[in-house]
Amino acid sequence: QEAHALACRADIFLSCAPTFEERLRLNAAAVAHDVPLIGAAQWGMTGTLMVLKPGHTACLQCVYPQTPEFEEMFPVLGAISSAIGSLAALEAIKILSGCGRPMWGKLLSYDGFHGHVREVELRRDLECRCCSRRAS
Repeated sequence: QEAHALACRADIFLSCAPTFEERLRLNAAAVAHDVPLIGAAQWGMTGTLMVLKPGHTACLQCVYPQTPEFEEMFPVLGAISSAIGSLAALEAIKILSGCGRPMWGKLLSYDGFHGHVREVELRRDLECRCCSRRAS
């Protein structure tokens, strides 16, 4: 309920939640209130960033129709948290200022172990139980 109340006043959500359940609740609130969502996550030496716009791009539920298994005590490396957090902040600045090109509907994955960056275009699930009722 607090997330829903907050969403009514929010211009953007930055999701850095530690559990997938929390990430999905923030996603649902963002979709319900038409608020852009930047999702930042990490596991060990890998970090991901998604920039989602309700009604226009995939939502988190589209990307993960089945909740993935979650390890309660997962490894966290501060340098990855810092890098992904900085990129999430940059995306928020671009969206809020209208300057630059936000990564709408994309997933950026950084493999810190191998030093590889990958960007993937996310596809909406037209039957998504969270966002399928949103118009494009």
